[in-house]
Amino acid sequence: MHRTESPLIAVAVCLAALAGFVDALAFTSLGGFFASFMSGNTTRLGVGLGAGIGGDALVAGALVMSFVGGVIVSSVLVRAAGERHKAAVMAVVTALLTLAAIVGTVTPGPLVLVLLAMAMGTENGVFNRDGEVTIGLTYMTGSLVKIGQKLAGALMGDRDRWSWVPYLALWLGFLAGAVSGAASQMRWGWNALWLAALIAAVLTLAIARLTGARPLPAKPV
Repeated sequence: MHRTESPLIAVAVCLAALAGFVDALAFTSLGGFFASFMSGNTTRLGVGLGAGIGGDALVAGALVMSFVGGVIVSSVLVRAAGERHKAAVMAVVTALLTLAAIVGTVTPGPLVLVLLAMAMGTENGVFNRDGEVTIGLTYMTGSLVKIGQKLAGALMGDRDRWSWVPYLALWLGFLAGAVSGAASQMRWGWNALWLAALIAAVLTLAIARLTGARPLPAKPV
């Protein structure tokens, strides 16, 4: 993350907030399942299987597979779009969130969660270098681990004493998004998904502008 330009770090925090928003919407709307937190869904899958609650296991398993499907989609886009993959990936995220909002308006149910999980899996491909995710946008355990590691390094005298701050910003962004998502769901129900789609569209435009083609340096005479 330390190799990422400052404007894109700000975008990453906004994307983490979007993930928190969507995750809170999913959690509060349909029985405590997650759109981005696959460790939680894996636990729900295990509990469903162990306790013989087939319906819960089916939903949790579908969400995990949908999330992985989103990761596959973003990985294909990263290779196909090259340096412009960030905007391409976010365009797909926006489309999936818009589709989820449409389905949520017409017939709310587990299918909405499946679409949200795919959108969140796709979102993780925005920051990708050489086929590897450089900034995890939808899972905060990694960010908390980084905060602890960087703080430990600062206490032990590492030169970069503030390298933990971007990871803290990611976590706080996700938290703020979750608070907003829960409040929005209480006020507007499934219609709050349209706000998520709108935010994703704005972020897509911002990323496209930030990562647009730069003029080539002038050749020496």
